[in-house]
Amino acid sequence: MKNYKSLFLFIFSCFTLGAAQAQNYPSKTVRLVVPFAAGGSTDIIGRVLAQKLTEAWGQQVIIDNRPGGSTVIGTDIVAKSPPDGHVLLVTPAPFTIVPSLIKKLPYDPAKDFEPITLINTTPLVVVVHPGVPAKNIKELIALAKAKPGVMNFGSSGSGGSNHLAGELFNAMANVKVVHVPYKGNAPALADLVGGHVDIVFNGLTSALPFIKSGKLRALGMTSLNRSAALPEMPTLDEQGLKGFQAVAWNGLTGPARMPKEAVAKTADAVARIMRSPELAEHLKREGSDPVGSSTPEYAAFLRDEIAKWKKVIERAGITSL
Repeated sequence: MKNYKSLFLFIFSCFTLGAAQAQNYPSKTVRLVVPFAAGGSTDIIGRVLAQKLTEAWGQQVIIDNRPGGSTVIGTDIVAKSPPDGHVLLVTPAPFTIVPSLIKKLPYDPAKDFEPITLINTTPLVVVVHPGVPAKNIKELIALAKAKPGVMNFGSSGSGGSNHLAGELFNAMANVKVVHVPYKGNAPALADLVGGHVDIVFNGLTSALPFIKSGKLRALGMTSLNRSAALPEMPTLDEQGLKGFQAVAWNGLTGPARMPKEAVAKTADAVARIMRSPELAEHLKREGSDPVGSSTPEYAAFLRDEIAKWKKVIERAGITSL
C-alpha cells in the first residue's frame, strides 16, 4: 500500500509540475529559428509572428536566421534544442521535401519534432508567356500532349516547390513538360516574361504585377480553393486535375517531447493572431491565406506532404541534393 501511495504522489507531482511549467510558459526569451536568410517570405511571416507573440505573451520572441544546407542547418538546430518550447522552427515547405532528396539527414522529420500549427499557405499560379496559345489548363495540357518534350517550365532550382509543382503537373496530366532550373525564382520569372521559357509555377505574390500588366497570362491556381487576390482564376482542381495541390506554406514546429500544454498554448496564440481581421486581410491582399490550424490537422498535413512529394520525386527521378 505504501508503494502505491508513493507512486501516486510521484505521478501527481509530475503532473502538477508540468501544469505549472505550462502555465508559466514562456518563462524566458523564445527563439523562432528561420532556416533562410533574412528578407524572404518565411522570414517576413516569422517576424510578424514574433512581434505579435511578444505582445500576447509579454515575453520577448526573437527571430534567429540560420540559412544553409537546403534548410537543414536551421532545422537541425531545433531538433537538438531542449524540448521546453523556447526554441521553435518557422517551418517552410522544404521540411517535407528535403527528406526525399537528402539521404542522410541529421534528424528524423517524423520523430524529432513536435507539430504545433500551420501558419499560412500561399498558392502558386500557373503563368505562361502571352505567346503560348493556351487560355486555360485544359488547352495547356492539349498543347503539351501534342508536343511531348518540346514545351518547358522554369523554376527556382531543382527540388524547389515550383519545380515539384511542375513535376506533379506532369504526373497528373500525363504530359512531359521539360524542367529548366534557374538560380532563383527572379531569373526564372524574368525569362518567362522574355519568352525564353513557356511556363512557370510561380508564387502568386510575385506574379501578380506581371499578370495585371498583361506581361504574363495566368491559367490556374495550384491550391484547392481560389485565392482572394485573384478570385476570378479557377484552380487546377476545378479544371480537371482533381486533387491537385501544390502550395508554399509556413508552419510552427518544436522539438520532440515539447510539453503538450505549451504546444496547445502556442497553437492557440498563433490561431488568434492569424485570424485577426487586420492581419488576415493584409495577407489575402498579398496572395497568402492565413490558417492557424489545430495541432492534429498540422500533423496530418505534414504526413501527407511528405508522402506526396516522395512519390513525385521518385517518379520524376530527381537525384539527391
